[in-house]
Amino acid sequence: MTIIHPAEYLIGLVNELRKLPHETEWAEFKVNNYDPQKIGEYISALSNAAALNGKAFGYLVWGIEDGTQAIVGTTFSPRMAKVGNEELENWLLRLLSPRINFRFFEVNVDGKQVVLLEIERAFRHPVQFQNQEFIRVGSYKKKLRDFPEKERALWRIFDQTPFEDGIAAERIADGDVLKLLDYPAYFDLMDLPLPESREGVLHALADDEIIVAADAGGWNITNLGAILFAKRLSDFRSLRRKAMRIICYRGNSRIETIKEQMNDKGYASGFEELIAAINNLLPSNEEIKQALRKTVPVYPELAVRELVVNALIHQDFFLTGSGPMVEIFDDRMEISNPGKPLVATERFLDTSPKSRNETLASLMRRMGICEERGSGIDKVVFQTEFYQLPAPLFEMAGETTRTILFAPRPLTRMDKADRVRACYLHACLKYVNREYLTNSSLRERFGIAPKNSATASRYIKEALGMGKIVPYDPTAGSKIMKYVPWWAAPDAGDA
Repeated sequence: MTIIHPAEYLIGLVNELRKLPHETEWAEFKVNNYDPQKIGEYISALSNAAALNGKAFGYLVWGIEDGTQAIVGTTFSPRMAKVGNEELENWLLRLLSPRINFRFFEVNVDGKQVVLLEIERAFRHPVQFQNQEFIRVGSYKKKLRDFPEKERALWRIFDQTPFEDGIAAERIADGDVLKLLDYPAYFDLMDLPLPESREGVLHALADDEIIVAADAGGWNITNLGAILFAKRLSDFRSLRRKAMRIICYRGNSRIETIKEQMNDKGYASGFEELIAAINNLLPSNEEIKQALRKTVPVYPELAVRELVVNALIHQDFFLTGSGPMVEIFDDRMEISNPGKPLVATERFLDTSPKSRNETLASLMRRMGICEERGSGIDKVVFQTEFYQLPAPLFEMAGETTRTILFAPRPLTRMDKADRVRACYLHACLKYVNREYLTNSSLRERFGIAPKNSATASRYIKEALGMGKIVPYDPTAGSKIMKYVPWWAAPDAGDA
């Protein structure tokens, strides 16, 4: 069920707006003034004002007389409007920053044409049009910079309003809520009995803020509810790009795509299906033990699960036009999500994760999808060591956080960067377990025979030379020398 507002809904919304005693900071009425420049400025002003007034959307309505709120009709048709040779909607979207969601609706009210522009509230940053921020002051459109007290108030709201509290769909009827959300999955994952009545289901969803009561009747589906339990994320315009993409390539480059698919379900209700879809595309090996043939995945499933759930939970939802992604190559798989990490990539293993989306993370922990205490990166590193895979790589690329798992590769084919990274993460893993990297532990990590201890010593020397590890006690003899990550040196303090 795609959320395409029916005429009855739009007529009801227009009439609700007409009941306002006068224009507000988040609602503006016009008749035939549809200058593109002015529309763009109003989108900025109404979006920012909606955020300032705690509204999910701002509205610009044509065909309503200002002052009397009488329906007089309009000649404006957004479908036909152009700026030069460019369609009006594309022109507006191109000049907005960030590119928020807005929609034009044309509806007949009492025999007269009315156009409704629904504008998503600003999140995280004030909305600009042509690099200028606007705001509504009473019923007037002004430049935000001329009203510093409103600008300060707006930034306070951005700092205090998490993504999960936003509204994905507004004023949804009881029955439509149950059509849009996979509510049985909520009760199943929460290990709760399914209520016998519709009212019981809705009240349970409201208790966890999956939905909230709308001021004008019906329910608002929160971003939290939609991102976790949507039957189809594509039903929610603001969340369409947040579905996990899975792309499988031929070879080791992005030149040729073998298969691409989207997991359109909510993150919680569709998680197991998502993991199954990824595993179906991953290469596997066959082992024969005691005459039995067994298929073994190339990448440890536990590591894949932890990294996928991390990408979902820790992404920056306010970065528009991008979403989480899994890319599979012959020699590696890359798991990425929008947003710069809140902790340094070098400290992923030992630092308690800081989540932008704590309500989402908390609910997924309650459902047993992710770790109660943190990111599970230590499990990822342990799994790669247990199967003697190359160490994972954690990196930041522009506005994206990316983790790379590498396919099996013999030690002789690992380069210096691979070896140093493996030594460093091995030292980190040992340290969080209150142990130390030693020549013996590194031989076990790489599968080096005891007689080749000199090889392990050489790899330790490489990591020391790169400053990734340091001796725990520099005065200890070479045979009993122990090592810790650089940040855990006895004199490192809080570095």
